[in-house]
Amino acid sequence: MLDMFSGLDFWVGASLVLALTFVLAFEFINGFHDTANAVATVIYTKAMPPHLAVVFSGIFNFLGVLLGGVGVAYAIVHLLPVELLINVDTGRGLAMVFAMLAAAITWNLGTWYFGIPASSSHTLIGSILGVGLANALLTDAPLAGGVNWGKAIDIGLSLVASPIAGFAVAAGIFLALKRKWPASKMHKTPDQRRALDNKKHPPFWNRLVLVLSAMGVSFVHGSNDGQKGIGLIMLVLIGIVPAQFVLDTHSTTYQIDRTRDAAVHLRDFYVRNQQTLADFIPTAPSQAIDLPPAFRCDPALTNATINALVRDLQGVSNYNDLAPAKRVDVRRYLLCLDDTAKRVGALNVLDARERADLSRLRVDLAATTEYAPLWVIVAVALALGIGTMVGWRRVVLTVGEKIGKQGMTYAQGMSAQVTAVVAIGLANVFALPVSTTHVLSSGVAGTMIANRTGLQGNTVRNILLAWVLTLPASMLLAAGLFALATQFTG
Repeated sequence: MLDMFSGLDFWVGASLVLALTFVLAFEFINGFHDTANAVATVIYTKAMPPHLAVVFSGIFNFLGVLLGGVGVAYAIVHLLPVELLINVDTGRGLAMVFAMLAAAITWNLGTWYFGIPASSSHTLIGSILGVGLANALLTDAPLAGGVNWGKAIDIGLSLVASPIAGFAVAAGIFLALKRKWPASKMHKTPDQRRALDNKKHPPFWNRLVLVLSAMGVSFVHGSNDGQKGIGLIMLVLIGIVPAQFVLDTHSTTYQIDRTRDAAVHLRDFYVRNQQTLADFIPTAPSQAIDLPPAFRCDPALTNATINALVRDLQGVSNYNDLAPAKRVDVRRYLLCLDDTAKRVGALNVLDARERADLSRLRVDLAATTEYAPLWVIVAVALALGIGTMVGWRRVVLTVGEKIGKQGMTYAQGMSAQVTAVVAIGLANVFALPVSTTHVLSSGVAGTMIANRTGLQGNTVRNILLAWVLTLPASMLLAAGLFALATQFTG
């Protein structure tokens, strides 16, 4: 870990430390801003003591980050257009990272202060979109190319659909519990349980489900939201110290061979489909021209890019054997080939078998670029876990008492939490970032409507307002900060 500072100028090293601190601060704030939702019901229903709940939640967040992979991390990274990702110099990389993080942290702290369960996911995504669009304006590039709109639409749909699904599914589960066990003690609020039964805790089985589902929410939150911090740190490392992090230097010889073989098979794929794809990739492999000095992603240069990649990886068994500049080139080739392959797959001119082959080739191409060192994963996990133990009270009170017109019952808490575990878990399977805040709060609201207790207008209005404003506000703030920062970084 510390060897990444060797040979760096003092100001670059200091900037790297500051940037990493910003990312971990964002994850720390995410811990008490978003993860509070994971323990809100279990604390409010007194299924677990608060401090025990947040400690266990922190542990499960840690495990979620550790075991969750990096699919969501790179879904976030690839919101930025490939041209920006392959041409980030140190100055612009710093401006980009600090603008995104400063905007996200500012909005998160503001909504947390007022106890509003706003989404850190929306905030971060809005910040990334703002930086991408601002970069397009500053470089006279078309706005349509300022952001990877295909990925943005996929993520946007997941962020919109998940709370709607959370509302409906949680309401359905609650109604099923109400119909099956209408007289059960699970339909009491903690205050009613204390007043009528002189009991402080929920009934045993309800308590067990509340505890297990709360830890499940913590785990899937860590594996989804924690990956966003991993993606940010990788952006920092690649932008500031590219020589060490553009490729996974711990890749085995087999992994490097698989990457090179994927490029060869990709060339064969384009040969097979040359006539079908002639309008998109006009240059045949036998006619491939050399790459221009100023490298850019261009479908017309696809075969030249494949040839350059195969040539540079020929005989390479260890990425450390490549010169730093050559590692940067290899990453550029891989990102561009993957980007073009993704566009080809979306053309709907290929049959299902060919699209499946292309999808597998993309996985192999990304095998040594989409990674994260263990210390990055552990650092993010610790930041999330520690953040969980701070500042959770504001959001717990909002979720437990201020969404509905009466306090939350045990059945409502179970319904909302089980729904959140399933929804976020499925999102992780498909590498889609979703909002724990939105899913859980919507689930609670769904159970309140299903229970005919109604919603508190002021709280719901504030939550909806924060949800609506989060994306445009974070976009504008990040864009403004990025434009300002680029004035100082040149």
